[in-house]
Amino acid sequence: MAHGIPKLTDPAMTQGFFGNIGLPPELAIPIGLLEVIGGFVMIVGILTRIASLLFIIDMVGAIILVKISDEFVGGYELELLLMSIAISLLLTGPGRISIEYNIIKREIFPQGKNLVHKVPNES
Repeated sequence: MAHGIPKLTDPAMTQGFFGNIGLPPELAIPIGLLEVIGGFVMIVGILTRIASLLFIIDMVGAIILVKISDEFVGGYELELLLMSIAISLLLTGPGRISIEYNIIKREIFPQGKNLVHKVPNES
């Protein structure tokens, strides 16, 4: 969320930056919204898998287009960490203190838990 707010408060600067790295400047607002709204929904635990998937795509783009030329430490380590967290949330879904678990009483997209918690066949 901390990286999305500046994109929304100064879209002209972000559009100029996006143009310089070869991205369409029109993506500044959607990416800013993804980072702010997506971060919020992942924190509260609603639509966690969708937000995580979109965030993974965002982080892959950030690493490839902006950070890959930097060293790991001080370069793309934060984006890689955030992407790893998003992959974990994509696979495991929202936790027990999430809105989906406590208020809706069901997970909106439950299929990922089957991949992570699969019991091996007993022979």
